[in-house]
Amino acid sequence: MLTTGLVAIDSTIVATAVPSIVHDIGGFSSFPWVFSIYLLAQAVSVPIYAKLADTVGRKPIILLGIGLFLVGSILCGVAWSMPALILFRVVQGLGAGAVQPMAITIAGDIYTLKERAKAQGYLASVWAISSVVGPTLGGVFSTLGIWRGIFFVNVPLCLLAAWMLLRTFHEKIEKTRHRVDYLGAGLLTVSLSLLILAVLEGGQAWAWNSPQSIGAFAIGGILLLVFLAVERRAEEPVLPPWVFSRRLLLTTSLISFGVGAVILGLTSYVPTYLEGSIGVSPIFAGLALAALTLGWPISASQSGKLYLRIGFRSTVLIGVALAVAGAGLLALIASSPNVVLVGAACFVVGLGLGLVATPSLIAAQSSVEWNERGVVTGTNLFSRSVGSALGVAVFGAVANAIYAGTVNGDQVPSVIVHASSAVFAAVVVVTLLLVGAVLAMPRSRVASGSPATGPVTAVPAGE
Repeated sequence: MLTTGLVAIDSTIVATAVPSIVHDIGGFSSFPWVFSIYLLAQAVSVPIYAKLADTVGRKPIILLGIGLFLVGSILCGVAWSMPALILFRVVQGLGAGAVQPMAITIAGDIYTLKERAKAQGYLASVWAISSVVGPTLGGVFSTLGIWRGIFFVNVPLCLLAAWMLLRTFHEKIEKTRHRVDYLGAGLLTVSLSLLILAVLEGGQAWAWNSPQSIGAFAIGGILLLVFLAVERRAEEPVLPPWVFSRRLLLTTSLISFGVGAVILGLTSYVPTYLEGSIGVSPIFAGLALAALTLGWPISASQSGKLYLRIGFRSTVLIGVALAVAGAGLLALIASSPNVVLVGAACFVVGLGLGLVATPSLIAAQSSVEWNERGVVTGTNLFSRSVGSALGVAVFGAVANAIYAGTVNGDQVPSVIVHASSAVFAAVVVVTLLLVGAVLAMPRSRVASGSPATGPVTAVPAGE
């Protein structure tokens, strides 16, 4: 719960301070990179951490993640320019890539499926608390002109989380030899970086039909195909092909991809939309966003009761229907900014995503044994991170294209409303695509027996 809190707070606290950060160090057109580069670093590192966790254990990996997140937070807190902040967010993202999947994987190791429903309630409560604490802190720091505090607040949290894990979590590992797929990891990193670069900078730094744009798309696409070919022959692939050959794992990964795009699309643009269009203070804009991340854990904590009764697929279908309804409402009211209505729409979207993300992940985890659970969990969260990174990039391209049509468009309320409306409409499209992925998800029997056994015994101290 403590380590989950690191990622949970970071997901909301930064967005509310974007206007203050831009005002201090500049770079409004580049601010989507603050999110995209963090998510990209998180995404490409997750499969590596997941593979290592299935061989050397969960504890060393999660402690490494906390250490990187700590260093990255300190560096972000002293950033002197937007490029420096973007660079330091890479370090923070590399830490988050270990922290979030390892926390979920450890819960999957320790608890049975039935117990996991209750444990997910505890983990979801972290997101509920963070959904209020994060935006509030971000708004306070932003209002006081000390936005750097949003990063320094991570320092005591990292130290406390590491100390608690060292003190209370113990595992016995049968050491196995392993080979890290560095070539695959490198190809994945470069290909995704080029694709995100092409989407974010197209129409901004260069024209869409320019050699730079075409080259970035082409080389990124080719390297992605090379990566897929390399993974087929790698001894221990960073992203095993078998993960995508199983229908349940493929569909849940696609679902996670869509969830990532929706959640970061709204997280990145709701505060900017409210603050820029009607002059709402960062604190209230953050609270409107908090409704999104508050709805998620509320429904996620109750999802166990649903999927144990009606199954994973039916539960996820209910969730995606709510997400479509909430996103549609947000798009409809976008032309007339209203904090209460925006908060209500975000809350409905959050309720839906809570019933989508958690049950689909647990369905994937429950279909494999211990020695595959780390990779499966990592792949699912990798998909969410890639969805988030590409989603922010695409939404950023949409918004920047509209801003570019007006001099200082990012400071004109009517233009901000127009750009935000376009982003919210794009979010609706993503939720509709999610419906298709959920419908393709196979029906699976829910059994609440013991967790799969493997070469590790992971137990909380005292139990």
